[in-house]
Amino acid sequence: MTADFFAEYQDVDLAQGPLRVYQAGPVGAPCVVLLHGAMLDTAELTWRHLMPVLARDRRVVAVDLPRHGGSRPWEGVLDQARMERVVEELLDHLGVSRAVLVGLSMGGGIGIGYALARPERVAGLVAINPGGLDDKRPLQWLTWLLLQCSPLLRWSARWVASPSMLRRSMVRTFARRESTRDFEALMELIGAEARRRAEHGERALDDWQIAAFGPRRMRLNHLPELPRLRVPSLWVHGQEDTLVSRAVMRQAVESAPGAVLAEIGGAGHLAPLDQPDAVAEAVVSFLDGLD
Repeated sequence: MTADFFAEYQDVDLAQGPLRVYQAGPVGAPCVVLLHGAMLDTAELTWRHLMPVLARDRRVVAVDLPRHGGSRPWEGVLDQARMERVVEELLDHLGVSRAVLVGLSMGGGIGIGYALARPERVAGLVAINPGGLDDKRPLQWLTWLLLQCSPLLRWSARWVASPSMLRRSMVRTFARRESTRDFEALMELIGAEARRRAEHGERALDDWQIAAFGPRRMRLNHLPELPRLRVPSLWVHGQEDTLVSRAVMRQAVESAPGAVLAEIGGAGHLAPLDQPDAVAEAVVSFLDGLD
């Protein structure tokens, strides 16, 4: 059933570049746009469980973000500002005046920025373990320095594509390890994306991640802007997430007016895959409240 939702797609030529779009659900229903995370992520990977649930009574649009999945090739730097323009162009192309944005990690950071900039087009925001919420990260200067070395990051993309290395890395990433639902199918999708990234000569990390780092502080930090967020928001946090801390999530929820926090036990950074039923329940409850 999950595969059926991603068997058909539309390749859209936006002004900036190509975008692969998956759609499901009633056309006239309220629209939900799903934005996946960085690195080896794709729409089919992250939203394989959530999209079928939401599509029962909503129009659901999932996209492969630029330089992911079928959305290749793209030119230039794909930082936060440009990713927000991609969301804008996508909504315009679909003829959608307002949508709920649901984003994981990088997708969450993109969604937060777009909701702050264009609240009139956002009916609600669901940020799942979102990026873009830190003033400083561990080893800030050293990380920034390493990110300036493009040849190293391109070599890393080829190194990560090794099946044995990739499997070990993902076993550590998933909270339930190899007991994760559809683990082998997930590994096939991740492996295919790793090979695509290496074949296209892309870097191991996304421009969005690289551009977010400054030598002393993060260049991308939504936290100071959250008090002016003017859309309903749900913040979903995997309790075992080692990339986005509970403290920073609570700070975000306290800063954003009317925000709601859902903490998901037994889930790490990839919460929609670690605990798909619990994440779906939290998101559906939030959307029902908006309706």
